[in-house]
Amino acid sequence: MIKILHAADFHLDSPFDALPEDKAADRRGEQRALLHKLATLANNEQVDAVLLSGDLLDSDKSYYETGEALARAFGEIKAPIFIAPGNHDYRHKFSPWAALKLPEHVHVFQTPTPEAVELPNGEAVIWGAAFVGGQSRGMLTDFPALDKRKINLMTLHGQVGADNPYNPMSADQIAATGLDYLALGHEHSYSGLQKAGDTYYAYPGCPEGRGFDETGPCGVIIAEIDRDTVKEKFVPIAGRQYHKLRIDLTGKTDLTAAILSALPMDTSRDIYRIALTGEFDGRLDLAVLTKRIEDRFFHLTLRDETRLRRDIWASAEEDTLRGLFLRKMRAKYDAADEAEQEKITWAIRFALAAMDNGEQWRT
Repeated sequence: MIKILHAADFHLDSPFDALPEDKAADRRGEQRALLHKLATLANNEQVDAVLLSGDLLDSDKSYYETGEALARAFGEIKAPIFIAPGNHDYRHKFSPWAALKLPEHVHVFQTPTPEAVELPNGEAVIWGAAFVGGQSRGMLTDFPALDKRKINLMTLHGQVGADNPYNPMSADQIAATGLDYLALGHEHSYSGLQKAGDTYYAYPGCPEGRGFDETGPCGVIIAEIDRDTVKEKFVPIAGRQYHKLRIDLTGKTDLTAAILSALPMDTSRDIYRIALTGEFDGRLDLAVLTKRIEDRFFHLTLRDETRLRRDIWASAEEDTLRGLFLRKMRAKYDAADEAEQEKITWAIRFALAAMDNGEQWRT
C-alpha cells in the first residue's frame, strides 16, 4: 500500500479581476501561501508521493514570487512530487516548468505521451503526461502495458465525458488502462471517488475558490492505494471561501437590519454575493447599502433581484396622478417581454419613489 496527496487546479497568479486591485494582490499572495499548507499536510500525513494534476499556474507564465514560492514549498515536502502540466500551465521550452529551478525530487512530465517513473521504494510506478499547448488530444489512447506486480498510479489533466479539446477520455478508456488510481485535474469541484472497471479515479477540485462558480469548501485528496482498494479523504485547505446568499426583503423596512440578521455568524474572511429578493416597491440604493455593511466581509457584492408587490397595480384604479401613471405603465408592462418588464419595473420604482419623496426609501 502507498499513500499519496493528490491536488490540482491551484491556478496560481489568477488575475482576480472582479476584486479591487489591492485585494486581488492579497488573493494572489494567499494562493502562494496554500503551497506551504500543501507541504505541511504532505509531511504530516507522511505520504509516499505528491501528485499534482495540472493547472498549478493560471497561465504558461508566472510572477517571480510564485516561482520562488513553488521551489520553497516543494523543497519542504519530503516525498517525491509529480506534476502533469495542464491546459493553462502547459509545458513548452519557455514555460515556467522548463525555466524554474526545482528540487531534484520534483518530476515534471514533458510530453502528451504517457511516461512512467518508479518510486524509490520500488512498490509503485507513477505515470504522467503533459499538455504542450492550450488543447490536447486524448492521452489515454493506446495506453502502454503495465507491470501488474506494482501499484500503478497516474497524474493527468483532462476531462472525462463527451468529446472536448482538453484531453478527452471516456470511462471505458480509463478502465482499459488498468491503473490502480488515476489522479485527475481540470474539474474544479471535488468528484468523490469514482470507478471505471478496476480503476479508481477522482478530481480533488480546486484547493481554494476564485469566483462564485467555486463556492464552499475546497481542498485536496489524501488517498491510500493498494492493488484492490482505494481509501480516500477530502481535506479542505482553503483560507477563504466564496458564498452566494439570497435574502428576502418582503415586508422589511430597515433593509440594513434585514441583511445583517440573515448573515452567518462570521463572514469577515470570505467573499459574498448577496441577492436581495422578495417584494419591495422602493428604490434600493445598493451603493449605500454596500457601504454600510461591507466591512463585515473581505469583499461584498449586492444584487437587486426584488420585484414589485403583486398588489401595486391596485393603485392604478385611483383617480390620481399615481393611478394614471400606473395604468399607463401596466399596459406597457403586460405587452412587454421579460427583459423589457424588468426595465419598466425600475421605471415604476423610481417614479413612485419620487412621488413618495424617494429619499425615504434609502434604508
